[in-house]
Amino acid sequence: MDVPNVIGDWQEYQSGEWAGLRVRVHSLKKAVPTRGRDDDAKGLTYVSFLVSFENRGSEYFAIDLHSHPYHYDVRVGRDGHGAFVDERASDHIRGFNLYPQRRVTATLYVAAPAAKLKQLDIQISPRIDGETAFGYVWVGGLGVHEGSTRLGSRPSAAQPSVAKEVERFLKESASDDA
Repeated sequence: MDVPNVIGDWQEYQSGEWAGLRVRVHSLKKAVPTRGRDDDAKGLTYVSFLVSFENRGSEYFAIDLHSHPYHYDVRVGRDGHGAFVDERASDHIRGFNLYPQRRVTATLYVAAPAAKLKQLDIQISPRIDGETAFGYVWVGGLGVHEGSTRLGSRPSAAQPSVAKEVERFLKESASDDA
């Protein structure tokens, strides 16, 4: 199994047709939506994060990131319970032509019990040129310093970081199943 991305890492798409396209989940923080809290999130703590796409290739790509749970999903806590995704407050990307050397970013808002926000798993599965892309996963949590990974480094190379903790957990889980 590949090591998941740590919040703040860039992930390059490993497809010849999407060469040069990469995605990043970053800037996780407590935040209240500018459009106000949803009544269904009563008693929950809101967080926001950014999802950025960057085109380093030579062709443009049509990007869609707007539909929960089809294009993105957020799980919280050790057991991976679903977070409340506030689609009304979140920004979306619909049919955006991302030209070379450009970026596009969406702000997403989710809510969950405060104690569970120490561990988040965020999966991003956008539509690119009308096709559903592979769902990459980022891990992190409130209070985890995003700067533990530097631009261009892989999570497994970062010292010390949440990636090492995740890698150790996955190895221990695999040995428990054996």
